Amino acid sequence: MSSTAQVKIMVVDDHPIMRNGLRDALGDEPDFEVVGMAADGIEAVRTAQRVEPDVIVMDVMMPDKDGVDACREIMELLPNAKVLMLTASTREDAVVEAVAAGATGYLQKHSHPEELVEAVRQVAKGHLHIPDHHIKKVFALIRGNQQGASRRTLTKLTDRELEILKMFASGKAYAEIAEARGNKTTSVRNAIYRIEEKLGVDSKQEIVVWAVRNGLLDDQQ
Repeated sequence: MSSTAQVKIMVVDDHPIMRNGLRDALGDEPDFEVVGMAADGIEAVRTAQRVEPDVIVMDVMMPDKDGVDACREIMELLPNAKVLMLTASTREDAVVEAVAAGATGYLQKHSHPEELVEAVRQVAKGHLHIPDHHIKKVFALIRGNQQGASRRTLTKLTDRELEILKMFASGKAYAEIAEARGNKTTSVRNAIYRIEEKLGVDSKQEIVVWAVRNGLLDDQQ
């Protein structure tokens, strides 16, 4: 998808008012085009194959096939699609289930329309969108279920970068890492930038999720 092309969006929600409201809110954006809608997970999979959206905005809780199962199936069929999950639930494990299924973003339904629009733009670019207050809960819940880190990627990191990565992913601020290691804060910040480049991620949130998914925090409580 080029930078000038419209983002093709599909909306999935079992409630007509919510579904139509999402369509209208997103359709008002000049760089968005709503190309499909579905009322449940089964219809979502079928419609996604037909319209091939860039981003699927999908409810988690739906009859017949829920959003997580639909997301997992869509990712197998359309690996380049991005899924932004919406939910009214406050369950922390719902975030984990969404990310594990392949979702690129997660947003609660009480979020402002501006947040929804920004989240869609972020996931369309391939950026992970998870509310900051969920990050620690995400890695705490999925820590025990991940495979070991890619040795090829890890070998790109120096011992110093690996240690900084672990400290940052465990929730420590730049200043805390600098103090613990006897470095300057700017040195730590620069190291994080280099780590982003080596891991092929585009945000601090994605660094954390990468570390968790690859088991780097298994020995940290």
